[in-house]
Amino acid sequence: MDNTIEIMNDKRLLIDLTKLTDGEKVEMKKLGFLSDDNKVIESVYPSLHDERPPIEKHVVHASHTINEAYNYEKPSSFSRALRLDLGGYKVLLISGTASVNEEGKPEHIGDFKAQLWRTYVNITNLLEAEGMSWHDVVRTTNYLRDIERDYGEFNKIRTSFYQWLNLDPLPAATGIQARLCWETLLVEVEVYAICKSK
Repeated sequence: MDNTIEIMNDKRLLIDLTKLTDGEKVEMKKLGFLSDDNKVIESVYPSLHDERPPIEKHVVHASHTINEAYNYEKPSSFSRALRLDLGGYKVLLISGTASVNEEGKPEHIGDFKAQLWRTYVNITNLLEAEGMSWHDVVRTTNYLRDIERDYGEFNKIRTSFYQWLNLDPLPAATGIQARLCWETLLVEVEVYAICKSK
């Protein structure tokens, strides 16, 4: 039996309430998510708060090259990218992006170099969706499943790509060895970009 339940506006709760640990119940009650009898409480949070309006955020899509994470077979709750409008500037925050295609399937399984190039294709398209380019990128965080094995090839490709783009100055960057969300993914890149608004 599926123990997910219907909550506000046909959104589904994806956790099984019959399998919560005692610790989960304690913390979920502190958040106001669960009642004392372990039932989900309807959210009291409006989607927008009036007393202190949030920074304007816009979801960025590049569906011709990479699907939305919520459309995976097992939905994942993040936006591919968000644009923030800050006065005369726009900031683009691109989530960790990997070699995933427009159907939400991995591309180039087992081929680190091809995965990195596909990752750059996806990021390029997300930047272009907001009228930006790699010249607006100020920081990247680069996650490699096996940094000892793959960093040499990673750095050759990144350096070649950046030189081809004539990037100067280069973005700030960090390289991290990490276990990525899918076993098939060998590299993932997170990007921050900023430019003046028109």
